[in-house]
Amino acid sequence: MSAVNAAGDADFRGPLDVSRAATAVLDTDGTVVGWSPAAQTLLGYPPHEVLGRPVATFVVGGTDGTDGARAATHLPDTERFQRQVLRMRHRDGHVVRVVTAMLALSPAGTGPARLLTVADAEETEQWEVLQAMLRGLATQSPVGLAIYDTDLRVVWTNAALFQEMGTMQYAGLGPDEMVADGKVLSERYPPTLEETMRQVLVTGEPVIELQYSGRPPSDPERDHIWSCSYYWLRDAAGVSLGVCEETFDVTDRYLAQQRLDLLVRAGGHVGTTLDMARTAQELCTVTVPQFADEVTVDLLEAVLEGEQPVPGTASAGHVVRVWGGAGDGAAAPSEGRPAGRRIDYPPDSPQARSLASGRSVRERPDRAGADDTAGPPRARLVVPLRAEGVTLGVVTFAWDRRRDPFDAGELAVADELVARTAVSIDNARRYTREHTAALMLQHSLLPRGLPRLTAVELAYRYLPTDNKAGVGGDWFDVIALSGTRVGLVVGDVVGHGLRASATMGRLRTSVRALARLDFAPDELLARLDDLVTQAANEGAALPAEGQETPYDEALGVTCLYAVYDPVSGLCGMARAGHPPPALVDPATGSVTFPDLPAGPPLGLGGLPFETTELALPEGTIVALFTDGLVRNRDRDLDDQLDGLGGVLTEHHRPLDELCDRAVAKLLSGPVDDDAALLLVRTHKLGGHQVAVWDLTADPEAVGLARTVAARQVGEWGLDELVFTTELVVSELVTNAIRHAAAGPIQLRLIRDRNLICEVSDTGHTSPHLRHAGSDDEGGRGLFLVAQMTQQWGTRYTSTGKTIWAEQALVRGGGGEEDTEG
Repeated sequence: MSAVNAAGDADFRGPLDVSRAATAVLDTDGTVVGWSPAAQTLLGYPPHEVLGRPVATFVVGGTDGTDGARAATHLPDTERFQRQVLRMRHRDGHVVRVVTAMLALSPAGTGPARLLTVADAEETEQWEVLQAMLRGLATQSPVGLAIYDTDLRVVWTNAALFQEMGTMQYAGLGPDEMVADGKVLSERYPPTLEETMRQVLVTGEPVIELQYSGRPPSDPERDHIWSCSYYWLRDAAGVSLGVCEETFDVTDRYLAQQRLDLLVRAGGHVGTTLDMARTAQELCTVTVPQFADEVTVDLLEAVLEGEQPVPGTASAGHVVRVWGGAGDGAAAPSEGRPAGRRIDYPPDSPQARSLASGRSVRERPDRAGADDTAGPPRARLVVPLRAEGVTLGVVTFAWDRRRDPFDAGELAVADELVARTAVSIDNARRYTREHTAALMLQHSLLPRGLPRLTAVELAYRYLPTDNKAGVGGDWFDVIALSGTRVGLVVGDVVGHGLRASATMGRLRTSVRALARLDFAPDELLARLDDLVTQAANEGAALPAEGQETPYDEALGVTCLYAVYDPVSGLCGMARAGHPPPALVDPATGSVTFPDLPAGPPLGLGGLPFETTELALPEGTIVALFTDGLVRNRDRDLDDQLDGLGGVLTEHHRPLDELCDRAVAKLLSGPVDDDAALLLVRTHKLGGHQVAVWDLTADPEAVGLARTVAARQVGEWGLDELVFTTELVVSELVTNAIRHAAAGPIQLRLIRDRNLICEVSDTGHTSPHLRHAGSDDEGGRGLFLVAQMTQQWGTRYTSTGKTIWAEQALVRGGGGEEDTEG
């Protein structure tokens, strides 16, 4: 019940109530004719000292300076309650500040006419302040108040709650019937207000700041949020009267906090990878349904390809749906899928207008034109994805059952969400561009197909890393060398990305160039080390202005180079900090890792490189690999090497199958480094394919060389090559006799996929082509050799040099033509 009456005046209660106050009955002339015990307690006078004396005797005066007797005996013309503050004399002499009220008890002139009530002024003023507060809570407070009886039905509300409920007849309603679509938001409380209030009645424990949502009758189109508190009401005897409810509309504050939480959550969950579709999915997961009912993300085709869009606005003609369902919106995060399909938006669509203008476009259905029978209309907010002045695409937020306009807070949150997403997508675009370029570069530099060689059978697997770092600098190569020999290379550049791939390409090209010079493995690595060191020193000497000395990725590169000779069955190997290969014995299937001298990584200096020469039986498997195959954060290196050995023991299987088994065994999960594996099964040339003659350094040996060479070529069924072979042998042997130092000369013919002619001597001078004059007697030999053969060259050995020339085998003459895969 209210503490005020219908007129708004105070009731006759509190310290001045006759049941509590000190009272005196006065006759018409102000003489005391009645004195209550409470009056004696307040002022100290017993009745016999007061009765019959004028009340003015005890009054010092009014607080406003009025005469005490007049203030004490004044009676108003009406019979209404009258209140005033007086100073009265206590029996012990001190002055007591009191509040008095005078009330006429009978018509003037007949019997006792006045009732004087007296109370302590301070106590009375405190009570009146309390009454003012209660009056304010009932009529002026912004906090809604409601009192529920023990059956939890409304019996009273204050003005604030009445205004919130509009003209609704709230009396007799339950707490969950006051608003539409009510829902308890606080997780630690029961799901309904009635259950919560029932708990208060049972336990007596108050509930503070429970958050509750719903649509009040005064604003049925919009959800409101209230902060609610509940406490138990009891009378003086402790009997339960019901529950009091305090509510305060915190919608704006709640939405502001929710939006702030949303932005914080988006900051930690959107853009966690450099994948554009994943970033779009993360935005959808964060915003649905906390911010919007549906979300779609559309990107320009150029962005998906990693290209830099043209600065400014964009056209809707080249947009691809990255995340979202069919139609205008996206499904919920659990249902959405990266569609990857092209979307053709009409020119008047909000998406097309947003792309064209580079601004947000709001589309809210016309409330007056909406057909309620067809279901609630959809509101949409389209925000362009822009980064550094470039439009990347659009994000469409959609809401169902919405009729109210977008507020400034929603627009700001949408802009901030999309702006953060745009930065992440632009970073992913840049990564896509670099990653694509690095892959293209790396794949263009790696062998597209391995050569078909008699000396070896080959298979390989190359697995680029699949983490954020992108591709790396691992590489391998197989190089056909003179004399049917083959060069095998595997290397690993430190780091990842485009620079590592470029460094890999530079080193691979250098290795191929040096290998063509037929250097021994240790000599090749030494020359390669010199190139790396020289490039690093040149870069350090000329740093860009205002920048630190650039780091050369070639420093610290590991590399292994091997040369296998199928004629002798020997394989020379040297390594620069690289893991040694695995060798599989063809007879027993045992796997060993030869103890090759390690040598330092390239560009670091220190120990020299050393070549180790191994005799490999026919059918030996040589496994060359990078450390990405066997080094894993979660697995022990020795276990990985044992796993590789276990796979290779099944050496009778095809090499491609062994490659697949090794990859499946060692790289079963995501990898954080490139991995390369090159398997080589060795073969040896039969004695019938090689012919060798030792010659003396005598001009007569030229004729003998022509004769034996022509006979051997004829025995191989290569009659079409006899004439050319005689000419080549004659020129090369003549050149060796004329220019070589004293010592033996050796002629060797090899019938492989090509016919190879080699002449070795003890000289170290490399021959070269020259243009002979018309009157010169010599100087045309190497020119003729170069014209009549596929290729020729010189390689150096520890005892001298070898000049070689190759001829293609001719179809139909018992031979075959060389092809490379």
